[in-house]
This record gives sequence, structure tokens and C-alpha cells, in this order.
Amino acid sequence: MKFEEALRLMKQGEKAKLPSWGGYWCWDEEKQTIMMHCREVDSDTEKSVLDIRETQRVEYTLSNVLSDEWVIADESNTTILGGAPTFNFGEAIKYLKRGLKVKRKGWNGKNQHIELASNIGYMNSEGKIVNCEHDAIGNKAIAFVGTSGVQMGWLASQADMLAEDWMFAR
Repeated sequence: MKFEEALRLMKQGEKAKLPSWGGYWCWDEEKQTIMMHCREVDSDTEKSVLDIRETQRVEYTLSNVLSDEWVIADESNTTILGGAPTFNFGEAIKYLKRGLKVKRKGWNGKNQHIELASNIGYMNSEGKIVNCEHDAIGNKAIAFVGTSGVQMGWLASQADMLAEDWMFAR
């Protein structure tokens, strides 16, 4: 939903968030402002509740307001309420590019995830180390880390690309 709708719902007592967030925003009627709830470790101020007017990252906060992907925060999708945030494949790729590890909620293997690999090389049949530099993508590929090892150049299935159950891996 767009922020306008999220704000309307917050003023009615709902908690709202973007899908990948572990925290949420809510309306404080007494202060007439939005209160941002997060883990202290995720806060620039080391506070778990922050008045939106105190934000230190104005551009980031405004980009969140401009998003049209707002959802209601609850116990199933919000870390600080006991759940786990999930997001779509596009968000998963965005997080990969930022250096984070992601996985599908249903992947069963211990610590299975995908991550962005860089500085990739291999030894060719002549025993020469070849650096995998590519004009369009540089020296990067998606690596699947599974129970049997690392699979370089992992390809997403259509189910993976259409899924809304991507989440951060630890």
C-alpha cells in the first residue's frame, strides 16, 4: 500500500512497516507524530523508539515514505514483535548487492542461503588461473551456499523469482 494509506491506518491504531523491516512505525496521538520502533542495534541513536522528527537519515526516511510497499506489521512479519520479515525477489537482489545473505523461508538445509560472490577465478585445463571479469557485471556471481558446499552461478527458478518469502539469512 502507499504511505498515505499506511498513515491513515496508523492513525487508527495499526502498526505499519516496509516488508524487509524488523521494526515498525506507529502514530502517537498525544505527540501527533510517527514513532519509529526498531532494535537499538539498528538505530543511529541507540534508542529502540525514535520520533520521526529525530531521524538522522532524512533521505533514507523520505525514501521510505515514498514507497508504495507498506504493509501492516504484526507478530508474523516483524522481528521485534516475534516474527521474521519477508520480501520479494527484487528486494532479495537489492540486499545481495548490499552484501547481505538471503534465503527462502522454506529452504530446509542448515545455513542454506545465497550471497554475492566477487573476485571469482578458476584454473583452466592448462593450469592457468583465469580471473572471471565480464564487461556487464564485473567479477561477481550469485553463490548458493548449501549443505553440500558452494554452487557458483546459482540460477533462480520461476518459483524463486515470484516468491514473497525471501528473508535475511544469519
